[in-house]
Amino acid sequence: MGKRVVCAMSGGVDSSVAAALLKAQGYEVIGITMEIWPEMDQSEMAHHGGCCSIAAVEDARAVCDRLG
Repeated sequence: MGKRVVCAMSGGVDSSVAAALLKAQGYEVIGITMEIWPEMDQSEMAHHGGCCSIAAVEDARAVCDRLG
């Protein structure tokens, strides 16, 4: 097993590609994400979208699952 690294996962393309490249280079990649936004109702979340939504966390999770 290669060296272990932690990759901050936003659910976006940049962090997903970084994790994939690290994995391809033989690293054991551990993806992490943090909920750092205040509690919002659904309309506020829809307004912010992107990095400020539960969907972004789910996207990061899906990428991590796909990469193993």
